[in-house]
Amino acid sequence: MSEVELKFILDDSSPSEFWARVKASKLAKGGPTTKTLRSIYLDTPEHALKKAGIALRLRRDGRRWVQTVKTRAELHGGLSQVGEVENPAPGGRACPEAIPDASVRDEVLQCVNGAPLQPVCETVMKRSASELSLEDGTRAELAVDVGQILAGGRSADLREVEIELLEGSPAGLFEIAHVLFSDGGLRFSRLSKAARGYLLAEEGRIDPPLAPRNAEDIAIDTDEIAEHAARDILRECLDQIATNVVVVRKLDDSEGPHQLRIGLRRLRSVFSVYAPVLESPEMGRLNDEARWLGQEVGKLRDLDVVANDIVQREAGTHPDEPGLAALSNSLSQQAKEVRRHLRELLVGTRVQAFLIDLTQFVETRGWLVPQDFGQTERLAEPVAKLAGQALGKRWKRVRKRARGIETLDTEQRHKLRKQLKKLRYAAEFFSSLYPTKRVDPFLKRLKKLQTVLGDLNDAATVKAMLAGPDAGAGDAAAQRAIGWVIGASQARAEHGWTGAKARQRKLEEAHPFWK
Repeated sequence: MSEVELKFILDDSSPSEFWARVKASKLAKGGPTTKTLRSIYLDTPEHALKKAGIALRLRRDGRRWVQTVKTRAELHGGLSQVGEVENPAPGGRACPEAIPDASVRDEVLQCVNGAPLQPVCETVMKRSASELSLEDGTRAELAVDVGQILAGGRSADLREVEIELLEGSPAGLFEIAHVLFSDGGLRFSRLSKAARGYLLAEEGRIDPPLAPRNAEDIAIDTDEIAEHAARDILRECLDQIATNVVVVRKLDDSEGPHQLRIGLRRLRSVFSVYAPVLESPEMGRLNDEARWLGQEVGKLRDLDVVANDIVQREAGTHPDEPGLAALSNSLSQQAKEVRRHLRELLVGTRVQAFLIDLTQFVETRGWLVPQDFGQTERLAEPVAKLAGQALGKRWKRVRKRARGIETLDTEQRHKLRKQLKKLRYAAEFFSSLYPTKRVDPFLKRLKKLQTVLGDLNDAATVKAMLAGPDAGAGDAAAQRAIGWVIGASQARAEHGWTGAKARQRKLEEAHPFWK
């Protein structure tokens, strides 16, 4: 049996407020029923089941005990898909030999290998549940769990919402989420209760520390089809975006907006690279939303860079220029206001709809176009074929933009920078398909040329931000500081640009690793 559900953390609303929203939605057949569920998760002393991706649970539901085994768990963007096998457990005793599915039973017994099973953690949840239905026949169980996770003498509170599919398509779960979380503020639950219990037992907490999330490499095989490779990379982009949305909402760390913008850019690059197989109206719409959100996040990121990196660097190097420190403080205050506005945006309905729709797109094959009869064949093509074509196209564009590199004007340099960034993202997406000794030299030289163009972009950002007609009005020290920073950033960029031709030549000499 397969269990498919959407999971959310109930952050701000109380359970009673949430159920009032459910009632107003008219999706529920009746009021919720409430019961207390006690669940005990077991494993060997060496946690052999956890290492194999298996969760073994004993749950007391009323007067009866049920043994449940969960396997092949996947959790992306709050959507949990897991294999589940249940059987009665008289007296609340675990009995792997009684697992009814032979393949699951054999897997569990092999993992346990005669070792004793012992409790790792326990959950005690007050569950309020009701059945929901949509006009298309989709049926789902809505459950609100409020309670505690206990492990190793520690306890932690958890409030979680689960929407489990009973009948119909998983797409219906996302439609329900849109209705129930129409006011914004939604936060995906990114760990199962079992994973939280293990974390509490081992580290004393039920969530990893909240911190900016960098992009992670995704390994794809040469014989993998294009659709599966695209899905895996999209999942990585989704996780980076969703995590950093929460980071920006809750932390002042300037790396949060930076990684959120990178995640959005990488998402749009995936759309571009995989356009031959993913092209669809929904992909186009999501790409537009990612562009809009990236522009909003970019306002804060640019202020952070100018205030915390560029101006502070000059202030630290030249402490005898008091206007520099004052300028840095002024920009930091502006950044606080922009951060406040961005946080309001990130808990609003538009960003929430984007995250729900992006998850649905990734997890329910939202790229399928019924009228496109050739799409199935393109989706099934080997990803290696698509990789070579995509990288070749982007390399050709870079070489075209780099012609006569020493004579490029500001706009032409900016266009070259954008093409280099697109090539780098594509190279990173497909790098696992090629030998490392061929990929690394190419990427190293590409990044060096990017750095030169990045300094040029920073200089342009500084000038656009600080050279307005009212900048430093009436304040000689402020005007001096602004002129200082603009001049220093321009000089730094131009100095770096003198080596651009040599770096471009080095990149040309690095044989394209995909050929």
